[in-house]
Amino acid sequence: MEIQEVYFKDLGLIEYKAAWDIQENILSKNVEIKSTLRKAGIEVDLLTIPTTHHLLFCEHPSVYTLGKSGNIENILISDEEMNEKEISFFRTNRGGDITFHGLQQIVGYPILDLEKYYTDIGKYLRNLEEVVIQTIAFYGLSGDRIAGETGVWIDAGKPGKERKICAIGVRCSRWITMHGFALNVNTDLSYFNNIIPCGIQNKQVTSIQKEVGKEVDINEVKMLIKRNFEIIFNSKLV
Repeated sequence: MEIQEVYFKDLGLIEYKAAWDIQENILSKNVEIKSTLRKAGIEVDLLTIPTTHHLLFCEHPSVYTLGKSGNIENILISDEEMNEKEISFFRTNRGGDITFHGLQQIVGYPILDLEKYYTDIGKYLRNLEEVVIQTIAFYGLSGDRIAGETGVWIDAGKPGKERKICAIGVRCSRWITMHGFALNVNTDLSYFNNIIPCGIQNKQVTSIQKEVGKEVDINEVKMLIKRNFEIIFNSKLV
């Protein structure tokens, strides 16, 4: 597979809905390109379809998001309490259950045309996990997977000690992806006490800061993610 160019942009601190709208806009344009070609009966090499790849980074003000198959009962506080704590809430069209986004958490939104990579959602999810696993390894952390649970964990093989450091949930339309991953860097983990994260009972949530015992440079983590993304997805960020 030839190296793919991926347009990178760090959106900084942005409201969840605003970032969602940006993703939907990019996805819609890419889907429209594919739909137009197919309706016209134009046969083209998948690698030459003029769709574009993107990787967006951002941080969100405090927000809980619930995936399309999520259970609302996994939110343990009332709407009034969320308002008091200035926490937003959105039902989304991604996979997965409930999660939290907040400051000092790197949220990554890859919007990729998987037909130019591989048409395998499972492989895509495992590669997103691998980007994070390789990134946190820089800090001496051994990330791993748990069968049936998308995301990256610390002490995945130790019952009762599993700690989730990165949540992943995606959507795919005509092989165009959106949504993505949320890596806890120096995140205030107390917000996770108000939910059952990802709908998984009796498992903890952690951050790079908590695991290494000190605050880490979030820009350094972003740099590492970008480098590992390029390697694992055989891509070049531009």
